[in-house]
Amino acid sequence: MTARYGDSVCVYAMTYYKLHYACVPCRVSFKQHAWPQREHVCPNCSQPLICAGRDFAPPPRRDVHGWSVVAAVLGEGLRYEGRSACGCGKEPRYRPRTRAELRVRRNVAARYRMPLSETLSRPDALTPATD
Repeated sequence: MTARYGDSVCVYAMTYYKLHYACVPCRVSFKQHAWPQREHVCPNCSQPLICAGRDFAPPPRRDVHGWSVVAAVLGEGLRYEGRSACGCGKEPRYRPRTRAELRVRRNVAARYRMPLSETLSRPDALTPATD
């Protein structure tokens, strides 16, 4: 299928974009190609990097509290990705950015006996996700 002038074209389908990989102990992130046979390691500490997704916006290195939230999100197996696989104009899924948002979601998960990964992916901790 060819696109004519003025038609919308998926930007992720035209070019291969690198994924973000993060090292939480060092508080650094890198964009690298996702090679399945290659393990991505941190150049600072030689520990394996965690895949953070295409829409990851790392906090500044000096922001220890922000990186603790990133560690909790990535530790639950969540990634910073858009709603669709290609990202055609979709907004990224919700992920908490502050420790207060993380604390609320941990309390809701403990109170209602829900998985923490489920409450971390909701904009409002008490309403069900609409995916």
